Amino acid sequence: MRARLLALAAIAASAAACALYARVEWPWVLLGWCALVPWLCVLDRAPTLAGALASGLLMCEAFVVAVFFWFAQAIANYTGAPLAVGVLVLVLLGPLLQPQFLAFAAARHLARRRGAGLWRIALTGACAYVGAEWACPKLFADSIGHGLFASPLLRQAADLGGAPGLTFALLLGNACLFALVAAVVARARQGAPLQGVDAARAARRAVAAPAGAMVLLVAALLAYGAWRNTQLAAVLPQGPVRAGIVQGNISHYERLAAELGTYDAVELILDTYFALSSQVLDRDGRTPIDFLVWPETVYPTTFGVPKSPEGAQFDRTIAGFVERAGVPLVFGAYDADDSGEFNAAVFLQPSAGAPLEFEAYRKASLFPLTERVPALLDLPSVRHWLPWLGTWKAGAGPRVVPLRLPDGRTLRIAPLICYDAVDPGLAIAAARQGAELIVTLSNDAWFAAGGGPRLHLVVSAFRSIETRRPQVRATNTGISAVITPTGEVLGTIDVDQRGTLVESVAPAGDVWTLMLAWGDWFGPTVLVIGAVMLAWRRG
Repeated sequence: MRARLLALAAIAASAAACALYARVEWPWVLLGWCALVPWLCVLDRAPTLAGALASGLLMCEAFVVAVFFWFAQAIANYTGAPLAVGVLVLVLLGPLLQPQFLAFAAARHLARRRGAGLWRIALTGACAYVGAEWACPKLFADSIGHGLFASPLLRQAADLGGAPGLTFALLLGNACLFALVAAVVARARQGAPLQGVDAARAARRAVAAPAGAMVLLVAALLAYGAWRNTQLAAVLPQGPVRAGIVQGNISHYERLAAELGTYDAVELILDTYFALSSQVLDRDGRTPIDFLVWPETVYPTTFGVPKSPEGAQFDRTIAGFVERAGVPLVFGAYDADDSGEFNAAVFLQPSAGAPLEFEAYRKASLFPLTERVPALLDLPSVRHWLPWLGTWKAGAGPRVVPLRLPDGRTLRIAPLICYDAVDPGLAIAAARQGAELIVTLSNDAWFAAGGGPRLHLVVSAFRSIETRRPQVRATNTGISAVITPTGEVLGTIDVDQRGTLVESVAPAGDVWTLMLAWGDWFGPTVLVIGAVMLAWRRG
C-alpha cells in the first residue's frame, strides 16, 4: 500500500510540474527538463508490461487534469453542460488527448526487458513518445516542446524539427536527470566508499555520463539559438509593412442574435469594429497603416453572396468602409457554393470606383465536431441531441493570397484560420509557394478560461519560427498579437480586452530552414528509428 501511495504521489508531482511548465513563462520553463523524473522513478520499477501501461495511463490522466482542466471548462461553456460533465469527458478522452504516455511507457519497459542499456532505453522511449504524437495527431497538436517557447534561444531549434524536435530534446534531458538521480541514490545506498579503482571509476562514470550529456544537450540548443538569432538579424529585411489589428471582444454570436435579433446583432458587431478601426486609421500624423485585420467569423454570414437584402446591405457597408479608408481589410466571414458553407478569410481591396475586388481563403483544418462531423455521426437524430454540431465544409488547402497595399506594393500572405495554425504543413506549403507573411484569424472565445488562448498563441507562433515568416494574429476575444520570425511577440491584446494593435513587420526574405526543406519530418523519422531500435536484438 505504501509503495502504491508513493507511486501516486510521484505521478501527481510530475503532473503538477507539467502544469507549472505549461504556463510557458520564466522560470517555469526550467521544469521542462525535470518534470517527468518522478514518474520515471515509478515507471522503471514496473515489473510487467501491464504495470508499465497502467503507470502510463495514470500519468496520462493526471496530465490532462492538471494541464488541460481549462478544456473541461470549455466543454461546459460551449455545450451548456455542468462542469462535472466537462471533467468526465476530459478524463474519458485522456488516452486520446495524450496517447504518447502509453507508447513511451511500453517502449521503455520493452527496451529494458530486452537488456538495452541506459542510452538505448532513453532514445527508444523518446522516439516512441514523439512518434506516437505524430502517428496519433492530438486535438490541440500540443507537445511539451512548445513550453520552450519561453526561452528566446531554446525555441530557435524549432526551425530544424519543429516542436517535436524540442520535445525529443526535453525527453532526453529528463532521462539524463533521472539516470543521474538514480546513480547518486545507488551510490548513497552503498554506504561505505567503494573499494577498488574500477568500482570507484564506474561509480563516477555513472554520475558524470548523464550529467555531461545533459549539459551538452542544453548547451547545443543555446548555441544554435544564439547563432540563429545573429544570422537572422543580419538578413536584410524588405520594406516593413504596418498592420492594424482590431479585437472587439464580442463573442457568442448566437446568444447575441437571440437577445437582439440577427440584424441588430450583426449591426452591433460591425459598428464596434468600424469604430475601433477608425481609431487605428486616425493616428494624428503617425505612420499610416498598410492593411487592417479583423478576426475569424467577425462577420457571421456570407460575404459577396448575400442570403438576404439585409445581407447585401451589410456587404455594401463593409465595402464602403474599406473604400473610404483606402486600405485593404482582411476579415473573417462565411463563403458558400453549391457544396455548402465554408469558414473563410476575406481579402477586400479598395476598388477606386471599379467593381468590388475581393478574394476568399477557405479554412482547411476544421475542429472536430464543433466545425466538422464525421459522416457516420452526421444524422438528424444525433444533431437533435447535439444541436451545437458544426456544418462547415473544408477548404482545398494551403494558399497564398496577394494583397495590394496603398503604396502599390503587393504582399503575399499565407492565411490561416484558427485550427489551421496547429498544422505545420499548411504554413510550410504556403511559405514554399512564396508567402512572405502569415495572417492568422482566430476565435478563441470558446476556450472560456485558463490556458487555452495562451496555448493557441504559442502553437501559432511556432509556425513563424519554423518558416521564419512574421505573423499577424487577430482574435475575437484574445490573444491577438504580432510575431516576428524568431518568435518574439511584439505586442498583444490580452484575453477579454477590447482594443487595437498597430505594429510593423518586415516581410520574409530568402531564409532557409530545414522545416521548409523537409516539412514535418521529425515525427515519422523517429517513429521508424524507435521501432528499429525496439526490434533489434543483440546477438
